[in-house]
Amino acid sequence: MPIYTEITVSPDFIDDNSFIRSEILKAIALPEDKQIKFKIIKRSIDSRGKFPKYLLKIEVYMEGEDPEQKFYSLKYPNVFSKKQVLIIGAGPSGYFCALELIENGLKPIILERGKDVISRTKDILLLKETSVLNPESNFCFGEGGAGAYSDGKLYTRSTKRGNIAKVLKIFVDHGANPDILIDAHPHIGSDKLPQIVKRIRETILSHGGDIYFNTKVTDFIIKNETIIGVRSEDDREFYGEAVVLATGHSAHDIFELLYKKGIFIKAKPFALGVRIEHPQSLIDEIQYHHTPRHNKLPAASYRLVCQVERRGVFSFCMCPGGFIVPTSTDIGEIVINGMSLSNRDSMYANSGIVVEVKVEDTLPYTGELSSLSFQKGVEKKAYRYNPQKNLKAPAQRMIDFVKDKVSPTIPDTSYFPGVFSADFNEILPKNVSMRLKRAFVEFGSKMRGYYTNEATLLAVESRTSSPVKIPRLDDSLMHPQIKNLYPCGEGSGYAGGIVSCAIDGQKVARCINTYRELK
Repeated sequence: MPIYTEITVSPDFIDDNSFIRSEILKAIALPEDKQIKFKIIKRSIDSRGKFPKYLLKIEVYMEGEDPEQKFYSLKYPNVFSKKQVLIIGAGPSGYFCALELIENGLKPIILERGKDVISRTKDILLLKETSVLNPESNFCFGEGGAGAYSDGKLYTRSTKRGNIAKVLKIFVDHGANPDILIDAHPHIGSDKLPQIVKRIRETILSHGGDIYFNTKVTDFIIKNETIIGVRSEDDREFYGEAVVLATGHSAHDIFELLYKKGIFIKAKPFALGVRIEHPQSLIDEIQYHHTPRHNKLPAASYRLVCQVERRGVFSFCMCPGGFIVPTSTDIGEIVINGMSLSNRDSMYANSGIVVEVKVEDTLPYTGELSSLSFQKGVEKKAYRYNPQKNLKAPAQRMIDFVKDKVSPTIPDTSYFPGVFSADFNEILPKNVSMRLKRAFVEFGSKMRGYYTNEATLLAVESRTSSPVKIPRLDDSLMHPQIKNLYPCGEGSGYAGGIVSCAIDGQKVARCINTYRELK
């Protein structure tokens, strides 16, 4: 049986197995000549002291014992001729749902409005060069979903919702660095994810699944309150035993289609605010207490939260060593998000800082689409405020924003379409702007040096989560009104982030399999 222990290691020795072995022996009170085998099962950074250290959780085996193999490589059956399940969306919810369906002997048919991930990458590079948006192939739409180009962070607090280890192992089996299995905050990077997504697609196809790109679903085929298929924009029809709706939080046309057809949905809370960018060297100095950063330490991150007048204000999708990118999905709106590459070596650190928006805050909008209308209203206002009517983002220095001063100059930024100086009081809703101002002052007291005019705010960060919830039953996860319709993932309001979306996709697949067997 293994022995479990924890040790702290200076960054100087994090790659020195002999030193780590020596520290393990000290921790479990064994002599230096004792023969052991060990395995690091969790790695995190403790930066509370003057000098940051790695905290390692270790599994130790005595002489003659071998480390337990807790992971296994999945073997998928051939499902070419099996019963079909339609999946709308090829993001993490859709793809992990497909893998789980195959594992359970069902054939997934995936319909994706955008392009395959390699073609999508070319469109994103073109967007960087020309700032011209393709509404169907961009940072949100296409194979891999929004997560493929939103940093590739794999951290989740949804530890009770499903098998996180299985999700991470599937990523490793398809080319991710095995370090994600032990890191406390695992990260792949937007430069690595496209090839991993491509390999997952190849696994699905090679075992009998079908994938249709450039196939935008525009209608549902419903008979006797049971969904039996869908219709695409080019009038093709697809049929299956069930339909999984895994369309993501930016597929507003799907929300509007559901509403138009009288399928029950409801407005839900979301969050809205800005993306803030600091010099990464400043965040390193604040978090690690010295600069320059030790070469064995990653770019420092942070997490901030406070309450301002009964609404939460919090950091979201923090990207150390990252970039701010345009995530608009339609002409006439400004939406931004953050991403980073695997090395996280950009000179900038960025994070969303957003305010909780409850449904009652969205007045004068009302009804099932009130939160969506409120969100879209702010995004369009940011665009209209731009005199050039392009993807340039409104920007303001942090302290200038708090003190209601338009910034005469804006620092250099990672946002490639460019920025223009703006008064955020004219763009953001008053209840959001007021809370952000008070939160920034409070965050500055929690992180000395954070509250600075070296920091730039860009607007708007609005796609933190879905503004609409598509309800489902607790036991079968099926929509309570339309039989065989399975809302899934972030777009349906049941997940947030790559891992929780993947877990939800797996969960829905298992429910479909169980229901099929019980019919």
